[in-house]
Amino acid sequence: MTQTETKNIYTAQATAHGGRAGRIESSDGHLTMDLSVPSEMGGDGGAGTNPEQLFAAGYAACFQGALGVVGRRNKVDTSASEVTAQVGLQKNGLSFALDVELHVTIPGVERELAEKLVHEAHQTCPYSVATRGNVDVRLVVA
Repeated sequence: MTQTETKNIYTAQATAHGGRAGRIESSDGHLTMDLSVPSEMGGDGGAGTNPEQLFAAGYAACFQGALGVVGRRNKVDTSASEVTAQVGLQKNGLSFALDVELHVTIPGVERELAEKLVHEAHQTCPYSVATRGNVDVRLVVA
């Protein structure tokens, strides 16, 4: 396999029933959740989660994982880091778009080095790669 070839190492599968006010479940049964439309979007604001919260959770976890990879490459301990993803849903004419802001803290790491690691993680993280050029993603290093 050449350096430019890709190989799928894992595939997640989830099914939605009933759209934003329905239910989701993963094929392995590990994830089963009710969905609710937030009141800000005209919904009932019920107890269920929503696609934006799920995307925020996935992006935050994935980005922190990428930060760990980058930290190990640079011999910097990032194990105490925290990543908070804020995912906004924007109305754009008749369509919608996502807006993302990642807040990253790496305790015990000087700001300049932390910014370098965060930018490297942004080049590595699969969510960052997938959104590049399609979603406005801002990086905030605390």
